[in-house]
Order: sequence, then C-alpha cells, then structure tokens
Amino acid sequence: MGQLIKLQDYISRYEQDIYRYPAQFVRLKKQQWTKVKAAFLAGELETLAESAVKEEEYIALEKDTVFTKMKKIFKRQETFTETLESTEVSTNEEPLDLSFALSSKPETVEELKRSFLNQVFRFQLKWVSSTIREKSYIDQVYFFDEKLKFFLQRFPDNFLILYKPIFLVKNAPIELEIIILSPTETWCITILEGEENAAFIGSKERFWVKRHHVYGDKKVLNPLLSVNRTAAVVTKIYSSLGIELPVKKAIISRNGYIDYPSAPHDTMFVDKKIHQSWLERMRSTSSPLKHNQLKAAQALLDYCQTTYSHRLEWDKEIEDGSKGENRE
Repeated sequence: MGQLIKLQDYISRYEQDIYRYPAQFVRLKKQQWTKVKAAFLAGELETLAESAVKEEEYIALEKDTVFTKMKKIFKRQETFTETLESTEVSTNEEPLDLSFALSSKPETVEELKRSFLNQVFRFQLKWVSSTIREKSYIDQVYFFDEKLKFFLQRFPDNFLILYKPIFLVKNAPIELEIIILSPTETWCITILEGEENAAFIGSKERFWVKRHHVYGDKKVLNPLLSVNRTAAVVTKIYSSLGIELPVKKAIISRNGYIDYPSAPHDTMFVDKKIHQSWLERMRSTSSPLKHNQLKAAQALLDYCQTTYSHRLEWDKEIEDGSKGENRE
C-alpha cells in the first residue's frame, strides 16, 4: 500500500521525520495485518475488535499522560521554544493507533484484506493531517476520494505519494498534480477520466476533445499543462539540491482511450489499453525504500505549504502550565 506523505496543505507527520515514519508505517501495517489475519483464521476476529476498542481508550489515556508530562517540563523551561526542542523526541513517540474495528464480518481472507486496507486508508488520512501537537482540518471529501484510494491501495509500501500538494513557488502557492516517488524514479501524474470508454483527442492546443458515443463531444483542458507544470517544479527543486532521481510524466485514463498521434515523447500516455500492464510493472518494483528517495521526498516537503492549528488539548496544557509557573 502506497504511503501518503502529503495531502493538499495539511500538516503531515512525515514532514517531522521523513527518514523515520515510512519504515515505521511499513512495520506497523505488517504487524497489524499478521495479527488480524491470524485472528480471522482462528475464528477470534470479534474478540480482536473488542480489544481494539479497549486499546483506543488506553491510547487516549496515554496521550493525556504525555500532555501532563509536557506541562511539568514546561514549568522548568524558560521559553516555549526550548520546551519543544528539549522534548522533541518524546513527543514524536505518540502511541500508534492502527487498530482493527469490525464494521461487518468478512467471509474470506480477500474480504478481510479489503476491509483492512480501507481502515489503513483512513489511518493514513490521520497521519497526513495531524501530529501530536498540531492538526489540519481535512476536507471530508478525501475520505471518499476514489482516485486517492486507488493510488494508495494499488501501489506497494515503498512508494511515497503527494496528492495534489500545494507548493510555494516564488512565495506564491500553486497546486500541483499527483507526485509518486518510487525507489528509483519520480512520477508526475495527471488523471484524465470521463464516461466509460470515452476517447480523448490530444493536440497542442489549450483544449482537447472528449468524444463519447452517447454524450457527444466536449472540450477538456489539455492535461499536459498541469503535468508539465508539476514536473517543472519537481525538476527545479531536484536540480537546485543536486538530487539525482529521474522525473517522468504520465497522463492516465483508466476507463477511456487517448488518441494523440503526435504526442510528445517525454510523456507516457496510459489509457485503458495499457493501464493494467503499466500498473503491474510499477507494482513489481521490489526495491526497499532508498536514502535518495527519502532525500527527494524531504526536498519536496520542504517546499510545500502547510496550514494547521495547535490542538486544543495542547494549548490548554500550555496555558495551565503558564498559570502554574506564575503562581510559583
């Protein structure tokens, strides 16, 4: 399952430590799947789900304990900044809550796997919109975003994904397309989809034509504009930092066809005819996460815009700590 490291301008814990969280996610997911599958085969899935509820209650209690400790530390420090710096390691050790909740009883291992991956998907949205101290208010539409779920659930763990991230280019925010970092290359991708079996007629013009036997012709914005813009930003960042990771471009239409005889050679057009084979080739990448891949991910995250607010419980603990310090 691909790892979502950035979504829009939401705060992501991958921004805190890109060299730690990807491996931690892989380990956590593997451990939980082994536990869930074993419980299913032993007929103890409901028992596991009940224990997961108790575990969530314990995690909530542990979080309260962390904040209480932070308040005590705050009293011994001269400034809030020093407090964060001195406790950075401990605050990063937030209990991980990838627990399995039973919404419906799966009949097969395949059904169990789908249910598990759906829960991991929701877990990823939490990781990519909050840290122990900060939180971004995520648009609920992403919980039902079929394209986002597709990229996460169809790619392996060693793929890092930025989904419509907002970059700061010359101090101006700009929303880019989908960026996928495999261990050996970076893909900039634009999705081009419409009705089933629609045909997209490509050209160098600003608009392409979408043709369908039922709905007729319709103009659509040339997808090369957005994918070229995304690739240009990524390439410039890599070049400025000396990062050597090939940048490739793709226009993907999973349910339609692309007809562009004079298509540019530096862009791959993945339509319904070759989509499955392209996906299988991408999924066959067996290389583990690489240092250069993580370095490239960090470089991209550094240029992303992030909007967030402090968690209410964090602000309350700090406020209480300040009052306690004033009383002493």
